[in-house]
Amino acid sequence: MSDENEDTPKTPPESQDAQSTSTAVVPKKKPALPRPKTLPPFKVLLHNDEVNDFEHVIRSIVKLTPLPLEEALEKTWEAHTSGVALLLVTHRERAELYCEQFATFRLTVTCEPDA
Repeated sequence: MSDENEDTPKTPPESQDAQSTSTAVVPKKKPALPRPKTLPPFKVLLHNDEVNDFEHVIRSIVKLTPLPLEEALEKTWEAHTSGVALLLVTHRERAELYCEQFATFRLTVTCEPDA
């Protein structure tokens, strides 16, 4: 045997093929997505009326909003004494949904942009 054959490492043919054909893939960086803009806030206002009793108003607020019973009672009393009460502030689409939902309970609720 010659000296040349002893110095070269012996590897199976499969691994030689795998080594010779592998290429490094550099992942491309994705461009940064722009941050979504926050939606403008809208107020949901409860108006006093002479038709609905306190119990109905309070139950409706608790059922339709995330407000707890105590806050619903406060908002109902505020609407009764001053004519209108701010229930919550949210984005326009949700505010309009609240108005529609309260209308099904025969309550007067409006929404308007928050200044």
